[in-house]
Amino acid sequence: MANHRTYLIVALAAVAAIAVFLTLSACGAGDNGDSTVEQVRAEGDCVECHRSATPGLVETYEEGPHVNNITCLDCHNPREGLETMDHNGFEVVRVTTAGHCAECHEDEYDQHVSSRHGAPAWAAVAGNDTAYDGREPFTAEQIAMVPEAHQAAVNRGGNPLAAWEGAGAVENGCAVCHEIGAPNADGSVGNCSKCHLRHTVRVDEARLPETCGSCHMGPDHAMLEIYNESTHGVLFSSMRDDMNLGVTPSELTTKDMPVPTCSTCHMSGLNDATMTHDVTERLSYYLFAPISKERPDGAMGRENMKEICLNCHGPSHIEEFYADADLTLHRTNEMVAHVKEIVDGLYADGFAIAGGFDDLLDYKWFDYWHYFGRTAKHGAYMGGPDYTQWHGNYELSLQTFEFEELDAEMRGH
Repeated sequence: MANHRTYLIVALAAVAAIAVFLTLSACGAGDNGDSTVEQVRAEGDCVECHRSATPGLVETYEEGPHVNNITCLDCHNPREGLETMDHNGFEVVRVTTAGHCAECHEDEYDQHVSSRHGAPAWAAVAGNDTAYDGREPFTAEQIAMVPEAHQAAVNRGGNPLAAWEGAGAVENGCAVCHEIGAPNADGSVGNCSKCHLRHTVRVDEARLPETCGSCHMGPDHAMLEIYNESTHGVLFSSMRDDMNLGVTPSELTTKDMPVPTCSTCHMSGLNDATMTHDVTERLSYYLFAPISKERPDGAMGRENMKEICLNCHGPSHIEEFYADADLTLHRTNEMVAHVKEIVDGLYADGFAIAGGFDDLLDYKWFDYWHYFGRTAKHGAYMGGPDYTQWHGNYELSLQTFEFEELDAEMRGH
């Protein structure tokens, strides 16, 4: 009997050793990519406690892919520069960063920080001359991660509208979306959970138009509304239940997603296309600007996007679509340039003060290009006719006459 007990104990010990070995082999936070014994032990402790304290958190984690090989401490482990706290005997960070994600997803992180979703997104609100919303400015090392063509969009002053509206508007508005490119104290840039939701981090969630639309919506960038109006959006709404949205990115085909969402066109490896987390790689113009100019790699960006389009559309259709959209862009540029000349003249001649949001002219000019100009261009390039016309071109036409009358009135003509 004693021998049987001995054999049983040895067998159980061997099984336990194998289990620990397999767990330690998972991608984790150590320098060599292995989870530590403490992390493996913490997994049981974390789940045991949080299943009663925050059960929804545990359920979402267990519904995601990380449950298979990533422990809680892999993502919540201390990193140099980050504030930590003692949490029931474990040292954890108060806030996770893109630096944690980069320990396993280095290529995706590098692509992200090279895009306009990186540092330029945060600087569009915060600038980079002072600390903002509890964050220090970007360091020289963080700015060096940004392609030279985007660095001027980082080394700038803060947004005057955000300064005027105050901390409440920033905390609950601007920063919620723009922190996708915020500087972190560990030297990393960005917040991956803007698209990959805590704690599920599932690819099917990132592929939903509503995920992108949580920021890309509203009068200043009505992409979600335009997508929903477009043929792509209508088809996705009717076919989404038949799609395989959770397929591994490297295996995505038109059989899985015969209709595109935002991520399909801008990021995916559809039918062996090159995957990217640089959302600017398939774009040709700076559509967000008052007067849109071609991007430094705009010709290549357009060809990259056309390769995705060819999965569903013929070459002649694609060429005609872009030609029509370009007509809208050039006409919008002409109207915005004309009104900008009027506004600049009023500033130069002392009828208003430039550089802030302290008179009606500032707001009317901002609405003109930031709302209606952008909407006309985005509608044209995303297949949203109502937004191109009535939310975009019509408003531009109407307000062009209003600016001309305002100019004459202010000058006493």
